[in-house]
Amino acid sequence: MLAAAWALLAAAFLSALLLLRRAPAPRPGGAALVISGLFQDLIRYGKTKRGCGQAPGWLRLLQVPKRWFTHFYVVSVLWNGFLLICLFQAEFLGESLPSWIQDMHHALGRDSQSKDMDSEHFSALLVLLLLWLHSCRRLAECLWTSVFSSGVIHIVQYCFGLGYYIAVGSTVLCQVPTNVRNGKKLSVQICWYHIIGVTMYIWASLHQHRCLTILANLRKSRSGKVVSLSHSVPFGDWFESVSCPHYFAELLIYVSMAITLGIHNVTWWCVVMERWRKLGLFCLKKRPRGELINVDKYLKGGLVPRGWIQALLGGASQRDKRQRAENDDAKEVPQEYEEKLLYRADG
Repeated sequence: MLAAAWALLAAAFLSALLLLRRAPAPRPGGAALVISGLFQDLIRYGKTKRGCGQAPGWLRLLQVPKRWFTHFYVVSVLWNGFLLICLFQAEFLGESLPSWIQDMHHALGRDSQSKDMDSEHFSALLVLLLLWLHSCRRLAECLWTSVFSSGVIHIVQYCFGLGYYIAVGSTVLCQVPTNVRNGKKLSVQICWYHIIGVTMYIWASLHQHRCLTILANLRKSRSGKVVSLSHSVPFGDWFESVSCPHYFAELLIYVSMAITLGIHNVTWWCVVMERWRKLGLFCLKKRPRGELINVDKYLKGGLVPRGWIQALLGGASQRDKRQRAENDDAKEVPQEYEEKLLYRADG
């Protein structure tokens, strides 16, 4: 049931992505224009809303500041921390889960007569710990690292984000039988996929933090004071080879959790698929066009090293490639970018 729900959610995001890319431009003044504006406002946030025109007043009432992203991680830290404590007590201390969690677990999780394996119990506990640590790190980055602009998100997106981390933690908890351990204490069995998954998780988390720090520093002075909310070209770490590396790292973090669960867990791969489609949708037109197309050819290895990453994370389309070929000789790199490039080359 859970796998089907996550797969359906991923399909919904994929359909939205296809509609966004394939739908013809609506005629001015018609009902289609209003519906299109509502749809664009619903699925985009922050700088991805640029180019969609000024939203009408009634639509702006349904928008909240992008900095409210912080609330997602507050909810995740509290909820998934609570689930982690409950599962830890059940696995190691032989205590029972709260009755309301058992009812939810019974409705959404595995049958209590399912084959009981210590490795599966430890995998679920480990993934729930990784998810909680990820939420703690992201909360700390939102509070002390990231510099949010005046961007907005739709209230529906905001509500979905609050429910998302509740659903993800509950999904992990439902990967063990409803009776958990029947009073038996967990015998820890570390398997090869636990080592690979945790190693990949640490690797992706470090790179995501570095990339987010690079983005934040673009808006700060050397003393750490915020001096601008505009966007400029990032340099360093995965920005040298991947488009939207912070989103790519997020995807790798969820893949690492799938590996930690034992690779064969279909439900969590559906969660990864939902994350893949969702990040691909929100990365759409995330990277600036025009001037960055000219800077692209000067960067080491380009912004995207492989075509599949480019397609996944909203890289340049075939039309952009043709435009770059036509305009490379016609346009010059802006002075501010040229200085950064020369500095990078000399350094």
